[in-house]
Amino acid sequence: MLTLSAAVSQSAYPGRGILVGRSANGRSALCAYFIMGRSVNSRNRVFAAEGDGLRTRVYNPSLLSDPSLILYAPVRVLGPHTILTNGDQTDTVYEFLRRGDSFEAALRTRSFEPDAPHYTPRISALLTRHDGGFSYRLSILKSLHGDPSCCCRFFYEYDAPACGVGHFLHTYQGDGSPLPSFAGEPETVAMPDDLDQFARTLWDYLDADNRVSLFARAIDLETGAAQTRLFNKHG
Repeated sequence: MLTLSAAVSQSAYPGRGILVGRSANGRSALCAYFIMGRSVNSRNRVFAAEGDGLRTRVYNPSLLSDPSLILYAPVRVLGPHTILTNGDQTDTVYEFLRRGDSFEAALRTRSFEPDAPHYTPRISALLTRHDGGFSYRLSILKSLHGDPSCCCRFFYEYDAPACGVGHFLHTYQGDGSPLPSFAGEPETVAMPDDLDQFARTLWDYLDADNRVSLFARAIDLETGAAQTRLFNKHG
């Protein structure tokens, strides 16, 4: 099991990341989503709250060159469900759940991003609160070793999250050209007790040059009340 600080600092460029788990004291479901950037276009973003969810917005409109893969709703809430993804598949999952279909069915209609030569993986999470507890699912959709003719879809389900344990998915193994996609199962990470420690550790240990924005949330498992922290490099 990795410490939270080690998990996010083991690479200078993990890209975008999702982390979900249970607080060490067992009282909360914790989740986070962060974005990093190397180009001016990728770095020109901030996170802004939108209802119970989240949206990426342009920081400086004069620097925007291509909005197609950088502007989306990373977080949406539907009843007991919190959806976190690194792209517009958030909306796909939301619509499938709304009509009574599944997380997996939604993502079987999607693929990795069309950003050759990287073919950035689509990473997604679904956190569902129920009966004073919760469960969560993670997914990654990626090319077959960089071959865009085949999409590999992986799904992971955690039906009884343990206290102090979380799982971490990120888009890249590290920096490179092309960027190497994440490989293997979601990384197991030790989770803290409280939201502020969770959020601050993530932000402080992400590479200071490449980090752009961070969303972190704690959901009280008894009441369902949510607390959120946002960090933006700009503003």
